[in-house]
Amino acid sequence: DKMEEYVILVDQNDNPIGKEDKVKCHLPNGKLHRAFSALIFNDEGKLLLTKRSESKMLWPNDWDGTVASHPGEDESYREAAERRIPFELGVQGIHLNYLNKFEYHVPYKDVGSENEICGTLIGTIDSFDNSSLIKDEISEIKWINPDELKNELEQNRDAYCPWMVIALYFLADSNPNTLEKFNSLITKWASDDLKRVYENAIKHYIPDNNWRLVR
Repeated sequence: DKMEEYVILVDQNDNPIGKEDKVKCHLPNGKLHRAFSALIFNDEGKLLLTKRSESKMLWPNDWDGTVASHPGEDESYREAAERRIPFELGVQGIHLNYLNKFEYHVPYKDVGSENEICGTLIGTIDSFDNSSLIKDEISEIKWINPDELKNELEQNRDAYCPWMVIALYFLADSNPNTLEKFNSLITKWASDDLKRVYENAIKHYIPDNNWRLVR
């Protein structure tokens, strides 16, 4: 997919200012660029987590939200996520809603870094057959409920990708229509108790506190 080989460079307000080779952007001190994180839930309110393949340069074998990647040129966050889902999960026809976007900068060991403005998308799925997974991208999946994730982020936080936790932290920051549509999910996943757990994990991932909601 040619679109995947470069990323869109942006300023602090998410205005596009050029494009850059994807690998170069993920080296230490890579330039600020656009990304997205899609969170997909089932009718029980569980979140579909995906484990990044071990061939990934950054955060290999770590648990992520459902799908994370980068928009192409002239592509909205929602369009990018809906395009990407079939390439990773192998399922068609999932419709997503845009929630918000956030900026964060986090190094990965001495290998590289993420320096992104990341749009968050939310959606639901009735059922999912693991056999459709695209193995180069995702090695396994799990459905998780808020209590299980809370325990994981208290006991085992280094097995999780930082951007997924930031996306969950800001889950309730969106327009009223989207909040109303996903009210029960957002209430469950963005409780005060959970937000404290997310915040502690993010402070661990990003000690210099370099993350914020982009208005």
